[in-house]
Parts: sequence; C-alpha cells; structure tokens
Amino acid sequence: MGSLANAAALEINGSAFNLNPLDPEEFRRQGHMVIDFLADYYENVHKYPVRSQVEPGYLKKILPESAPNQPESLETILDDITNHIVPGITHWMSPNYFAYFPASGSTAGFLGEMLSTGFNAVCFNWMSSPAATELEMIVTDWLGKLLALPEKFLFSGGGGGVLQGTTCEAILCTVTAARDKMLNKIGKDQIGRLVVYGSDQTHCSLKKAAQIAGIHPANFRAVRTFKSDAFGLNPEELRKVVCADVEAGLVPLYLCPTVGTTSSTAVDQLRGLCSVAEEHGMWVHVDAAYAGSACICPEFRHFIDGVEGATSFSFNAHKWFFTNLDCCCLWVQEPQDLVNALSTNPEYLRNKATESQKVVDYKDWQIALSRRFRAMKLWMVMRSYGVANLRNFLRGHVKTAKLFEELMSADERFEIVVPTNFAMVCFRFNPKKEDRTTGPELDQINKLNMRLLEDMNSSGRLYMTHSVIGGEYVIRFAAGATLTEEKHVRCAWKVVQEHAEALLGEQKWLL
Repeated sequence: MGSLANAAALEINGSAFNLNPLDPEEFRRQGHMVIDFLADYYENVHKYPVRSQVEPGYLKKILPESAPNQPESLETILDDITNHIVPGITHWMSPNYFAYFPASGSTAGFLGEMLSTGFNAVCFNWMSSPAATELEMIVTDWLGKLLALPEKFLFSGGGGGVLQGTTCEAILCTVTAARDKMLNKIGKDQIGRLVVYGSDQTHCSLKKAAQIAGIHPANFRAVRTFKSDAFGLNPEELRKVVCADVEAGLVPLYLCPTVGTTSSTAVDQLRGLCSVAEEHGMWVHVDAAYAGSACICPEFRHFIDGVEGATSFSFNAHKWFFTNLDCCCLWVQEPQDLVNALSTNPEYLRNKATESQKVVDYKDWQIALSRRFRAMKLWMVMRSYGVANLRNFLRGHVKTAKLFEELMSADERFEIVVPTNFAMVCFRFNPKKEDRTTGPELDQINKLNMRLLEDMNSSGRLYMTHSVIGGEYVIRFAAGATLTEEKHVRCAWKVVQEHAEALLGEQKWLL
C-alpha cells in the first residue's frame, strides 16, 4: 500500500517519469560541474587533514535514514559531499600522503577511467567488446616490453597479459591454476598434500588465496627472513623448508617471491628461489605489486633479474604507474593454465568468435565473469606521458625519498632500519641509541615510535603508516603521491622533528 501510494504521488508530480537518466545535454552540464569540483579538490587537497579525523559512525548521524522520494539537484548533492563526505575521506591524493603505498593517479588515468565508465561496456569475452580485449592484449605487451620481460610472457611469444583488479585477484587466479594443474597429475583427492610457500614478509593476500583455493591451513609456509638478508627470502632457507615437506610426503605447489615487500620494500632473491622451485616443479608467481613500476627504468630492472624462471608475474599499475584504481597487470607463460582452471562456457555465451579459437576471452583468465575496460586508462597513461616522462616521474619519487633519508640521517636520534631500495624509507626514533633487539628496551622504543606516529597522524599535517620488522616497530615514509614536491618532503621532516621533540619533553620516554 505504501509503495503504491508513493508511486501514485510521484506520477501526479510527474518527476518520476519525465527524468531521462542519461540526457546528453544534462550529462554535459553536470559532467562539467563534477570536473570543476574535482579540479578544485586537487588544487586545495593539501589544505585538508591527510588522515580523516572523524569518529566511527559519524555519517549515520548526519544523513537521512532513507533515500529521497523526489530527485535532488547535483548542486545540493555536491554541497553534501563537501560538507559531509570530504571530511570522512583520507586523502590519498594529498601531497602530504606518505602512508601504505601511493595511489598515484593522473589526469590521463582519470580521463581513461572516465571514458571506460562512459562506454559502460561489460567486456567478458571478445564478442562483448572486441576493442576492449584487443587493446588489453596490446597494452600488456607494450608494458611487458618496457619491463624487458622474457618473450614467453608476451602474446607475441605464446604467453600473455591480463588486467585484473588487484594483486589479490592475480594471486588467487594463479594459485587456482597451479592447484588444478598439479591435481591433474597426482589426483584430485591429493589436495591435502599441496603446500604453498611465501616468506614472513609476503603480503597477506597469498595466505588468503591459498585458503580460498582449498589449501589446508597447515600447509601454508611463511619462511623466515633475516636482517642479514635485508629481510629478503633466502633460497637456502626455502630449500630447507621444502625438503622437509617432501620428506614428510607433501607436494610443493606454489612459491610467491616478492619484489618490494609491503613492510620494507625488501627484494627476495629471485633467481635462486626460482632454481629451488624448478627442482620441485613448483609454480612461481613474482609479486611486484609496488616495485614493478620502477623496473621500467633501466637502473632498477636488475631487481627482477631471474624472472625468466617464473611462471607468472604481476604488478599494480594503480600503485605507482599513474593509473587510477584499479589496475593489476598479470602476465603468464602459459595462459591455457588459467583457462583450464577458470573457464565456463554456458550456452548463452556461445558465439562464433570463441568457437573459432582465434580470440582471447578474458572471462577465462579471472574469477568473475563481468569485467571492466581497464585497458583504456593504461593506454591513455602510456600515450599521454610517454616512456621517457614515466621513467622520470618515477625517478623523481625515488629522489624525494632519498632526500627524506638524507635529512633523517643527519639527525643521530633517528635510525634508517633497512636499506631504501625504491621510494620508501623505514625509520625509527631511538634517542638513547639502544641496540637491543629484544627485551624491555625494545618494547620501550617500539612504544615510543607508536606514540610518535599517532601524534603525527592525528595532527592532520601528514599521514604515514607502520610495520614491525624483526620485532622492531618502524615508521614507513612512502613517497610517490603524484602531487608531492620537495617542499612537502621537507615539511614532513619538520613535522617528524617537532613531534619527536615534544615526546622528549615527556619524562616518561626518557626512563
């Protein structure tokens, strides 16, 4: 009754039936308004507290309990975004954002996303949008060549690339493909013997993917890393663990080395790890989610030396390649392994192009059926900036991280905890220069740095995050936000110093 009454009221009013949800002229008018709104946001984003300062549940207290029956103007909605939504956003595009890893968007990335969204194509197979599939094949080959990946990872060499949403998806797809390939050899009932390997620095997405793929939780290995190896995975440590598993009757399945770990940008010893994996017939997936972008620069390419021994390789273009979220680039040597594990072919998707076997249907390279036209924005980024500029953008970020490291190194109260490989500096405040790595002294230093980080972030002047490496609580300064300049780095260092000085003024931290 209530629904019918509301419908009748709307019909009398006329607003429910006279609106065209996609009127071209209204789209043009409102689109200009949103672009202006975002341009103003980027121009002023440095003025906002970087980390949102709101309390949990703040928005429920402000917004109505139900959706409006009558349409509201875009002007009204944008006002509410300004007043209610923006305060609840942590500003990843701020030049003072140094947390996690960067989300380095760009004009080209945004416009590519806009075009993709405007076309609104659902690109699950070639027939559903041939341009989307073929552009994706081209841009992944372009990018693979920039990374100097072996030819066998490219379509031109019998392999191929696909654009997933995130590395989490890429790892899940490849774990699933590895699982099915192995079980086809040893029997479907042997899944309880399969073992997945990473390190104690590997991203948590590997463990989650193994769990989803049905790997027994007891068969997930996080091999220990050491400070002497800069917390990169050592092949000999892996070999010990793998050999013990083989002796116990288990089957090594999948290894995930990392180039640029989340905690500290450590680099696993790729060539040696691939050799160990080859001895046992393991699938090797190289996770370069963060640092892969830098490897288009010749001076950083050595970090993925040994990739020729891998089965698959991925990195996130939305982290450090100026391509707005989301865009993970995955390459595989044998695409048929993905297809065998992930394909579905119901009658309603049958078509002549697929049956000709002359086209790629990317639905068979991923978990979901539907997929977005991600290639558009990656193509726009590479064309709009060119390889030379993209490399120089990345070098500039590395230079800003080096500046921060130099400023910090000049203050003996601070320590650089691990080597800086790319554009992230891991540091801690240690005014008493305690060398202990265990015990109450370490606990005190860890608490000091925890407090320092929270004080800095609560100020709103910058945003950094932390990790614990080898038992030490470290603060991560991750450069790479598109709008960050040298002045922002120097300002960030001043913020660190000011809050460190304030803590020293509290006697309890000196005990």
